[in-house]
Amino acid sequence: MFDIISDSFFVPLASPNKRVYWECICRLFSIMNNQLSFGVERDVLADELQYYFEQANAADLAEEELEGTDSRGKANFMLRRLEHYGWIEIETDKSYVQRVNFKEYAVKIIRTLLEIAEGKQIEYQGYIYTIYSLVRSSTDHPGVVLMQILENTDLLITGLKNLNSGIKHYIDDLTRHKTVAQIMDALFNDYITNIVDRAYHRLLTSDNVSKFRPEIIERLENKSRSKTYVDKTAAEIAGIKEISKEAAEELVYHYLHSIIDAFQNMDDILREINQKNTQYQRSAVNRARFMLTGSEDVRGQIKEILIGINEKITEEQMNPGGVYRIDFLEELIRIYSVGFLDERSFYAPVEGRKEFNPGEVTDAEPDLVMRQMKLCRMAEKMQKVLSVAKINAYVREQLGEKRELSASQFPLRDTEDFVKIIYIRLYGQRKNMDYTIELKSDKEINGYRFKDFVVRLKG
Repeated sequence: MFDIISDSFFVPLASPNKRVYWECICRLFSIMNNQLSFGVERDVLADELQYYFEQANAADLAEEELEGTDSRGKANFMLRRLEHYGWIEIETDKSYVQRVNFKEYAVKIIRTLLEIAEGKQIEYQGYIYTIYSLVRSSTDHPGVVLMQILENTDLLITGLKNLNSGIKHYIDDLTRHKTVAQIMDALFNDYITNIVDRAYHRLLTSDNVSKFRPEIIERLENKSRSKTYVDKTAAEIAGIKEISKEAAEELVYHYLHSIIDAFQNMDDILREINQKNTQYQRSAVNRARFMLTGSEDVRGQIKEILIGINEKITEEQMNPGGVYRIDFLEELIRIYSVGFLDERSFYAPVEGRKEFNPGEVTDAEPDLVMRQMKLCRMAEKMQKVLSVAKINAYVREQLGEKRELSASQFPLRDTEDFVKIIYIRLYGQRKNMDYTIELKSDKEINGYRFKDFVVRLKG
């Protein structure tokens, strides 16, 4: 790679002036991207950078050699540095006019960085439709078509793996959120917006692979059994890649089997994505419920102790290993060391083999009263579990004859009511629910602050 890209190519984006470099690169790319080619007169670009450095919101360029330099000098300096680092090249045409071009690899890297900065999501539907259309098409260039199918399949699989990793990243980040507000913000304003709405929901509906996969696999398997297709495709690929006909034929079979295997094994990735999506939403809600729950029992007291320790560690930016230096712990827990007189104190002598004498098994009558009490406790516990069906029924009960109702109009007497509102908001993303939601402004009721939303019955 470094035979193509300059060793110092990434220096601008890792220097103290990285913000200035990036903003200048984006301005230059924006101008060149609107031209018929990436070549633009140097003076035009210098004018644009001069205008940038004259703006009040321009990032400061921390270079000692530029002290006292005007905006034009900074613009020319920036063009020289970008040329030095291998981002652009400056050439002089026959009219002695200098023209600036981005290097080919720099254009690809800039496009990728811009997509990352904009949070661009992969359009799975585009890849799936492209593969589906190419597989069904009749063409005189089967070799080119097969390579396009392989490339789009690779992009599709890579996108699914990135989505899988993205959800795992959100799960790992849950532990960084210290308050209920932060957890709910991460769930509703970040995760649902960037993962569920943009990618996951479409993957289960409009971009669902299952609608196209059977025909794609069937047609590819038929092609692999067609000697005419394999010969014609191998001949074209042999010419494109400049290899022998026999090697190209092996490559055709390899391509076909790789694509078929990718679609057949796609269920494993999709299953893991579903599991992680469920895990994240459940973890977020459970963590929020834990933060909202307070009681005087042992669990509640331990929770308060752990929250206090965490706040102290965060406040003093203490390493978790330094937890024993927190003063108030001495009043809660006494930690002491224990020594043993002999390291063989844990030794258990070997017992000889004993004869087994079975005991008598008696039929004991069950305690019906105790059994009934346990069944009642179990039923009460199950009654408190908030399932999708219960949330659906709760929404219909609260709406009554009304078609819509704001979440702030739902009962909000205690934590249990607030948790129900959280589940209503969470399940409102699912298409099999009896209602939809529409976000509104922030509300605070009885000490509970949340973004209000309208609950509207479907149909």
